[in-house]
Amino acid sequence: MAMLSSTGFASIPTWSSDGGCDISDKKLTTLKDRAKEKIQMAHSLSVGGGGYVCPLLIREVFIQVLIKLQVCFVQCFSEADRDIMTLANHWNCPVLSSDSDFCIFDLKTGFCPLNSFQWRNMNTVKGTQDYYIPAKCFSLDALCHYFSNMNKALLPLFAVLCGNDHINLPIMDRFLSKVRLPLGAASSKGRRHHRVLGLLNWLSHFADPTEALDNVLKYLPKKDQENVKELLCCSMEEYQQSQVKLQDFFQCGTYVCPDALNLGLPEWVLVALAKGQLAPFISDALVLRRTILHTQVENMQQPNAYRISLPIRQIIYGLLLNVSPQLENMSWNSLPPQTFSEVERVNKTIKTSIVDAVEVPKDHCDLSKLTELSLARRLILLLETLKVKQTILDTVPASLKLPIAVTCYWLQHTEAKAKLHHLQALLLGMLMGPLHAMINGPDKKYLREDGAKMLYEELQRMKEQTRPGTRLDLDTAHIFCQWQCCLQMGMYLNQLLSTPLPEPDLTRLYSGSLVHGLCRQLLTSTSVESLLSMCPEAKQLYEHLFNAMRAFAPAALLLPKGKSNSKKKRQKKQGTNRSKNRVGTISDTRCWYEASNRFGPLMVENTEEHQASELE
Repeated sequence: MAMLSSTGFASIPTWSSDGGCDISDKKLTTLKDRAKEKIQMAHSLSVGGGGYVCPLLIREVFIQVLIKLQVCFVQCFSEADRDIMTLANHWNCPVLSSDSDFCIFDLKTGFCPLNSFQWRNMNTVKGTQDYYIPAKCFSLDALCHYFSNMNKALLPLFAVLCGNDHINLPIMDRFLSKVRLPLGAASSKGRRHHRVLGLLNWLSHFADPTEALDNVLKYLPKKDQENVKELLCCSMEEYQQSQVKLQDFFQCGTYVCPDALNLGLPEWVLVALAKGQLAPFISDALVLRRTILHTQVENMQQPNAYRISLPIRQIIYGLLLNVSPQLENMSWNSLPPQTFSEVERVNKTIKTSIVDAVEVPKDHCDLSKLTELSLARRLILLLETLKVKQTILDTVPASLKLPIAVTCYWLQHTEAKAKLHHLQALLLGMLMGPLHAMINGPDKKYLREDGAKMLYEELQRMKEQTRPGTRLDLDTAHIFCQWQCCLQMGMYLNQLLSTPLPEPDLTRLYSGSLVHGLCRQLLTSTSVESLLSMCPEAKQLYEHLFNAMRAFAPAALLLPKGKSNSKKKRQKKQGTNRSKNRVGTISDTRCWYEASNRFGPLMVENTEEHQASELE
């Protein structure tokens, strides 16, 4: 969620985001339901239907972009909504978000839904050279005025009666079925929209939440009233001001989070989490000993793509054991010792699996002192986990050492089933960053700029050809999903060890559209040699990368095409695979941020539906 410095939408100086799951775990059911929805959407996409699934590394890419743009940001310890509302009111700023819960929060200067921004419609302020982007701003006062000047303190009760992320009581259906909701204006938007309007009209007749809540309870059995009242009141508190002062972080570089302090976590961990240097995955594993593994557009008939990175996660879990006595009192203490739980995809549903942490060297056992270890010790653990020797990376540029080490790990696992053209496509995709640097760097006059530019443009052309309507090879998609899982967990381990290897620039490291396009070209009309012939510098770098991985690739992967199979047999196999595993992709008509938008009907009519066109 972003906050604007003024009502002029010229800049976004600060960004605050959710961290890990709430430590109370009250949203676990909601999170599992969302994981199931994502699996169904990913499956729909994988067989040519509609939907939208965010790329696996979207959080990491986004943080890197914020850093490049010098946008100040903070990652909250857990749920960020209340903290953001408190900060926005402290600064008198509107909030930009896709979360419709901000329709309920009492924001002084309003809430701007992200889907209301006309991003391509840049306008000039009259008589100036300043620009602005038109958007809509939701006002709580305007909403309450529309509903007979209702008390805005009633809106949290409205939210919990509708069912939000924190509460969804089946017994409330009894109340909604018995109460006579005012009809309100006629609407063709469906039953849910009609119920929302009716409930708001009904609540507007009460002076305050206490009176309204008493009237709600009248419709419920007496034996349930006290328990329901307690649950509703507790859920309504989620919309009140937070005690956390995020403004301290933007002024001093740190802030106090009571929940985090009470857990006795090491100071360096808290700082790294706030700065986004550690992912919410780490805080979930640390605090809840449970993680949720997000599904990609992969082959649902195969084991989930995360299976390949399990050994990396087991080392991460091993580093997170025995942190503080306070954590022993958490709800997950029913788990067997030295274990963590993972919510993962199994076929087209979710399953919670128990995973054993791997014992780490004794000098790595104390998380509070992990940063005190020498760079050499931390690097050894990282490379041993990835099963790579440091000498292999000597000829690899610093920015690509971690991706290449991860790729070596990926090649060594039989689950990957990677072919030569998959590896070639990945390595060619990794050249995008160095090529961009050659073209735009200060030393470009000493390089063959024209060749670098030609190759860069050719790769961009292949990427653009793999957009709407392109047929997807499911086996290839699954293989690249496995690689991304390895990269994600390799990055998380690297971050936990305070980056013994430099973090790669993800914005130009991997593009699904590009690698899929390259795979098709390499199987039909293009060779690596012909592509790289236009840029000798890129060819030399590619050879360094390929040679670094040669020792880790299965022997069959490196065999010349003629040696591994006859041309006739290979063509027959390719034809079978294409007909069996390639499916069309149809863009969804609902944007990703509109899914499960509970209070969407409160906002002014939705903007035109967007198309999800980028191939995962």
